[in-house]
Amino acid sequence: MLRKIRITLATVMFIGITLLFLDFTGTAHRWLGWMAKIQFLPAILALNAVVVVALVVLTLIFGRIYCSVICPLGIFQDIIAWLGKKAKKNRYTASKALSWLRYTMLGVFVVALVAGIGSIFQLLEPYSAFGRIATMIFQPIWKLANNGLAAIAESIDSYAFYSVDVLLPSFGAVLVIAGLTCLVLIPLAFANGRTYCNTVCPVGTALSFLSRFSLLKIRFDEEKCRSCSLCTKNCKASCIDYKTHTVDYSRCVVCGNCVKNCKFGALKYAASSAKKSESANSSRRSFLVATAALATTAMAQEKKKVDGGFAVIEDKAVPNRQTPITPPGSQSMKHFAQHCTGCQLCVSKCPNQVLRPSSDLMNLMLPTMSYEKGYCRIECHRCSTVCPTGAIKFVSHEAKASTQIGHAVWVKKNCIPLTDGVECGNCARHCPVGAIEMVPIDPENEESAYVPAVNESRCIGCGACENLCPARPFSAIYVEGHEVHREI
Repeated sequence: MLRKIRITLATVMFIGITLLFLDFTGTAHRWLGWMAKIQFLPAILALNAVVVVALVVLTLIFGRIYCSVICPLGIFQDIIAWLGKKAKKNRYTASKALSWLRYTMLGVFVVALVAGIGSIFQLLEPYSAFGRIATMIFQPIWKLANNGLAAIAESIDSYAFYSVDVLLPSFGAVLVIAGLTCLVLIPLAFANGRTYCNTVCPVGTALSFLSRFSLLKIRFDEEKCRSCSLCTKNCKASCIDYKTHTVDYSRCVVCGNCVKNCKFGALKYAASSAKKSESANSSRRSFLVATAALATTAMAQEKKKVDGGFAVIEDKAVPNRQTPITPPGSQSMKHFAQHCTGCQLCVSKCPNQVLRPSSDLMNLMLPTMSYEKGYCRIECHRCSTVCPTGAIKFVSHEAKASTQIGHAVWVKKNCIPLTDGVECGNCARHCPVGAIEMVPIDPENEESAYVPAVNESRCIGCGACENLCPARPFSAIYVEGHEVHREI
């Protein structure tokens, strides 16, 4: 029964959180958004005390069920391990915990979090690692399948599906990172089960401090045990030693495999009657120190193209921005970098194809904005509604219209009225806040070509001008980001 309940809950959680990343319509978040907000590190960074306390209490009572029921990367590994079990049964062995590696990885994680080295803590955080896999690998496959259905529907005059762009080249380095994560994780889980969770994952290590003295544990009845070794051979955490009748509770993820496979009823999941050892008390102190470090860190960080069928339209090139553009609600580049875990949920949800992961080494995996495929519409604030960490604070439509995330810059050498001698004015016509005016390039000659003049005090950096500029490959007007957002 324990195992069936765990599998049912894990299945619902995994399907839900995967759909949250795959869905490009934005409808899934209305029902499933809470699944991202109950992840451990996002809850800490968002200063969501209710979720953090709930997860701590959950671990104190049930052990590390977070890792096998809530964490999508942990459940993903269980799926791979299940496939491995189909290939070879009873393949696990007991092993000692690599404590030096676990605590080193946790230390590196905490230091990176305190120092604001986003690329390191984003790489190690399990929810974000799964988010990158789902967004960079699963979602393009999902979109291609959708486009196939859209083509079939179109052939029978149905509009049940619509085609969407698949932006694989735009993902760059983050796509490579997601691929490498799979190349490491899948073989490891297939052969050794939860090795990654119990050697690398900092969240697993942090929760392991509490799980050692949880109320409910897997316990041996030594009188019933016949030393058949099936419990050890089916423990994907390699934490059960049938010879000494011991379980390393710091690594046990309460999957229930041992209880299911024990033919003599020698194992059960029940309240522990043993007194807490000094090591357990030491673990409690270690956990409190680690949690305090994470909490203190969080508190400190708070302080389709139409060409008419006549010609191919050349794609726009990305301008060389001196300052990256971060979404409305991120407040500043510093705040965004300190709170974002790089899960790419906002990227997968952006309906205007504006957000994409940065390939810049200093901001690797950090979502930034670019306007080659679309622009940031004032009526859309989806990214601020889905962010689970508080990296993008919620911003209303009205507040977004008055938030300056950047300003437009005119590039004279690319402007069509000057290069082709024809009238344009696209940027001025489509500016939603009226920040651009067409003026004669020679103020004393009204017959001269009219070019855009940008009122920086009104410009909000939405990118409509850059996106709709007909100049190719580089727009004649582009948006330069602001390190700190401003309010008009």
